[in-house]
Amino acid sequence: MSAERFSVGVSLDGPAELHDRYRVTRGQRPSHKLAMRGFTLLRRARIPCDILCVVSNHNVQYPTQVYRFFKQIGAHLLGFLPVVERMEDAPGGVSPHSVPPEAFGAFLCTIFDEWVRTDIGRIAVQNFEEAARPARGLDHSLCVFRETCGDIPVVEHNGDFFCCDHFVDERHRLGNISETPLVELLDGAAQRAFGQAKLDAMPGYCRTCDVRSMCNGGCPKDRFGRTPDGEDGLNYLCAGYKQFFTHSLPALRKIASPWSANRSPEQLMQLVRSADETMVSGAGRNDECPCGSGRKYKKCCLLRLAPRTPPR
Repeated sequence: MSAERFSVGVSLDGPAELHDRYRVTRGQRPSHKLAMRGFTLLRRARIPCDILCVVSNHNVQYPTQVYRFFKQIGAHLLGFLPVVERMEDAPGGVSPHSVPPEAFGAFLCTIFDEWVRTDIGRIAVQNFEEAARPARGLDHSLCVFRETCGDIPVVEHNGDFFCCDHFVDERHRLGNISETPLVELLDGAAQRAFGQAKLDAMPGYCRTCDVRSMCNGGCPKDRFGRTPDGEDGLNYLCAGYKQFFTHSLPALRKIASPWSANRSPEQLMQLVRSADETMVSGAGRNDECPCGSGRKYKKCCLLRLAPRTPPR
């Protein structure tokens, strides 16, 4: 597998008590030990693997525990995938285990604050490195945040070709590779139109957003909300994304140029820590936090800047 440069994704949603909430076997038994066994075997065989952590309504409440668990087991590549499952007759239009938008934003902010100060270069978090790309002058690598999409089609076992793995339905079935060459389906007018529709259907509210370049309206599958001015097409996760992107942008801008210039991870993290010290110098415990969160300093950045006990 190494010769062909394949990597393996391991689905792991945190420590056992969080992972096993929804990850069970067909016999309804916990699956955490099985997932950890697979992860350990891959590491032992030196096969590149990344951890795909699905963030639900449950584990979203424990960002620090989730992240430090991954640090403890020696994970080097992480991605946090929000659960958004449409259920039109349910409150909010999603299933009960879908992640609340604001909670997902807070989850990412909490983990980012630790990662950007202590773990750059040691752990690659896809969500954070993707968020940094606009500040570094790079195009997004994930279709979720590009202006247009359509680069991640699906070919089913019978050869059916669909526009996207989130749209495997008859409307988005463009053909079959046993009847039409794959290259024609990939570069066909229908597939291009599907990708362009992401940009064309973006609500005006998104087009004028301060963090549009970091989000571009998110995945079309999640655009079933309504903007404050009543326009259809707002991403369900908008509030969470906007919270995270706004929160992370100052630090990402500070390290963007040094990062692109291949400065060491320690230099990047020190830039952020130095900015912290400058920002909060002179702030009293009961003063409003200088970061602009609206909370008292003692309940905001003072907690974040306090010395941490490294995970064992």
